[in-house]
Amino acid sequence: MDNTLTGKMSQKGQIVIPAAIRKALGLEKGTEVSFEIKGNEVRIKKLPTALDWADLIKEIPVEDVEIDKNGHYDPKKSPDFHDWMVNG
Repeated sequence: MDNTLTGKMSQKGQIVIPAAIRKALGLEKGTEVSFEIKGNEVRIKKLPTALDWADLIKEIPVEDVEIDKNGHYDPKKSPDFHDWMVNG
């Protein structure tokens, strides 16, 4: 897809997002977007849906971590937590 596409604003201030961009971003009727102004440019971003967030948190490992009163834990009992603490 070419990075530069053009369009015209209607009398009501409406602009049609070209089909190639809608398809590339998965924009459908009802999709929420945000607008950001920087200088003389406007950036349009697709906002994440509840399903996007749900899919994202599915990937987060769930692990019970026992932390003692000194803030220590057993890396063998909590390997995912330990990996996150060490590697980020």
